[in-house]
Formats: sequence, C-alpha cells, structure tokens
Amino acid sequence: MPIDLNCDCGEGFGPWPLGDDAALLPHVTSANIACGGHAGDPDTMRRTVRLAHELGVKIGAHPGYPDLLGFGRRVLPLRPAELTNSLLAQLGALAALVRAEQATLHHVKPHGALYNQAAIDAIVAQALVEAVVSFDRQLVLVALANSVLEEVGRAAGLVVAREAFADRAYESDGTLRPRHLAGALILDHAQNLAQTLMIVREQQVRAYDGTLVPLHAETICLHGDMPGAAARAAFLRRELVGQGVLLFK
Repeated sequence: MPIDLNCDCGEGFGPWPLGDDAALLPHVTSANIACGGHAGDPDTMRRTVRLAHELGVKIGAHPGYPDLLGFGRRVLPLRPAELTNSLLAQLGALAALVRAEQATLHHVKPHGALYNQAAIDAIVAQALVEAVVSFDRQLVLVALANSVLEEVGRAAGLVVAREAFADRAYESDGTLRPRHLAGALILDHAQNLAQTLMIVREQQVRAYDGTLVPLHAETICLHGDMPGAAARAAFLRRELVGQGVLLFK
C-alpha cells in the first residue's frame, strides 16, 4: 500500500519565518498549512499554498487552538462551540486562499495541543469533527492512529487517514511522548528511517520504554519546524523509495 509523507508547514508569521518550506516541500506528498490560529498569516498561507500546488503536493489545513503566543501548544479551555467556530474560521481562511490559487483543499490535520487533546478527549474530538463536517465532509481527517479522534471521525462518516510520526517518540499507550520530556524528538536520520520502516512494514512502533505498540498508518509526519527538517525529508524519501516503499503521487 502506498504511504503518504506529510509535513506541517507555513508556520511563520509576518516577518518571522519558521522552517524552510521551499526546501522541505519537494520531498513530501502532503502539506499541512497553518491557518492563522497557532501560526500563519494571509501572505504566508497563500505563498505556501502556491508552492505546494506548483509541486503537486496535496494541500491540507492545519488549524490549532487560537494561540499565537503559545504556538498552539497550550490547551485553551474553550467551550465546544467556541472551538468549532474557531476551527471553521481557520478552515475558511485557508480555503479562500486555496481557491484563489485554483488549487484544491484535500485534508485537515489539527495542530499541537489540539491534536493531542483530540486524541484522548471525546468532547474536543467531537468539536473538531463538527467543524470538518460542517465545512466539507469530503475532506480527509488526519488523526493520530488508534486515537479517540480516529473513532469520532469515522463515526461521523469522514474518511480518516491514520497518522504516525518519523520524528517523534511514542509512549506505551500509543500517544506521543510530550515534547518537554527527554527523547521526545528524534533528530537522527537513521532513527527516523528505522522507525518509519517498522511502522510501514511491521505495523508497530517501539515506544520510548521499549514496549512494542501496534500501529497501522496511512500517512507519516515530519515536522517542518524541527532542526534539519528539509534534509530529514530528503533522506527519508530517498531511502524509502530505495527500499521499495511506494509513496503517494
């Protein structure tokens, strides 16, 4: 089965760039573009949409908690309706720029604290899914594999792409190891490749404590804001193709 390589991108704001999207995007098959909640502004969003479209990379929305100061990595105590409405506004903003570039919006992947909360909290997951269903139920929902969000999305009739990570460590319960803990980020290219191959070929991942966790995924994420992201993506794509792993067009 072909595997999708996705990246989080477009996460600069105003004159402050974050990551090198121009170097990263040629090596992935899907792009999750920040929508102005945790990062991104209209110019950055449109520029990233245009680049992805020119490269033939599938375009996705990457909404998060409306938390520019905290880069969307803090849990905000929003009521479900408040969260749904914030996400609808973010999706609408990116969709307008996608339309202006005569491109197509393909998927939605939540960011940061929202992603992690929706993976374990049914109320948050339902508010997120409500936004996607209300906006366009044809969009693919990208969710952490084996998560509450995956279950809620499927129950609502959405197509769900189960996601795993090349550059993040896992806990034994299948959640991502929190960034503030040792070993949460995997920056070594060989380790990125080994973890990805285990997920793709064996449908499991080795957690930080050594536990083997069953894991079926259709898409693998690389974070555009992490050091060496473009080089990591180029290496991973080259090695996966060299080892016979099929990638989505």
